[in-house]
Amino acid sequence: MSIRTASPALLAALLFGASTPLAKALTGSVSPLLLAGLLYLGSGIGLALVLAIRRVLMTPEPGNGHLGIPRGEVPWLIGAILAGGVAGPALLMTGLVSTSAASASLLLNVEGVFTAVIAWVVFKENADRQIVLGMIAIVAGGLLLSWQPGSLQMSSGALLIVGACLCWAVDNNLTRKVSSNDALLIACLKGLVAGLCNTTLAITHGAVLPSVGTAAAALIVGFAGYGVSLALFVVALRLLGTARTGAYFSVAPLFGVLLAFAIWPEVPGFAFWAALALMALGVWLHLRERHEHEHTHEPLAHSHSHRHDEHHQHEHDFPWDGKEPHRHWHRHEVMVHKHPHYPDVHHRHSH
Repeated sequence: MSIRTASPALLAALLFGASTPLAKALTGSVSPLLLAGLLYLGSGIGLALVLAIRRVLMTPEPGNGHLGIPRGEVPWLIGAILAGGVAGPALLMTGLVSTSAASASLLLNVEGVFTAVIAWVVFKENADRQIVLGMIAIVAGGLLLSWQPGSLQMSSGALLIVGACLCWAVDNNLTRKVSSNDALLIACLKGLVAGLCNTTLAITHGAVLPSVGTAAAALIVGFAGYGVSLALFVVALRLLGTARTGAYFSVAPLFGVLLAFAIWPEVPGFAFWAALALMALGVWLHLRERHEHEHTHEPLAHSHSHRHDEHHQHEHDFPWDGKEPHRHWHRHEVMVHKHPHYPDVHHRHSH
């Protein structure tokens, strides 16, 4: 696997990880649930503006037609939004009431495990020994990074946080089902719905709106750390599949800690360097993966940005100027061949 292929997932982790210490700086003046709502709203509103600007500035490509979410995939997107954008944050914020920040940080590493297990067991995504070992190393690094002696207590609050992780894992796997569509549109819809739900819930329970400056800061952090990050995450799902994307995304706490050290200078301890080594090992194991065997491509019709490579040998029913990559609805016919590949949008086959 090339670093270029993995870069969307790693950039998504970088932005999300960086947003954590920035959001932490806002927690003193905003209730946790309202802050979650503002962060999601920032992502939704920001991406909506980007989509509007793109529509004005870019000339539609011939053959694009309607680039919304296909009707048959809408239930997957709704399920992802309800699980990850509504249920997940609500469970997390409720659990935080009776759980320490240290315990919560430790428990949030479970999301990567749940994501991979669901992808491997439910959606039959392939995983060889190297990928499993890499996942274990990354999760172990995350656990070590957030571990504090005596911090893990499986109280009712802790169970709620584990439930939130399960919701986000379900969200990740359901989003994979719609990942061939416009990543900006998917991230925008998730942000708007989750933001409106969480903000409404917070205000209903007595939360007070913060100052204009604080609200603006939360919206900006949400746009970058949740909106752009989520769009990159969707692209990564398209390229890598769910388990691998989830593994790369699990390094987000490391980026958060690095930024925290920059904002609040501190000499890293042994746990940080050990976690860094484990996460680096996990990423290296994933990057050196080579999965190759003869496989069959079943008939498939969809729309995404593509070049006319070995998987995209099709004619156009519209005038085409030869520009690549380009996006339009196209059909894949049955093909049997052998080459290195990952569980991307074209290689979701059984083994």
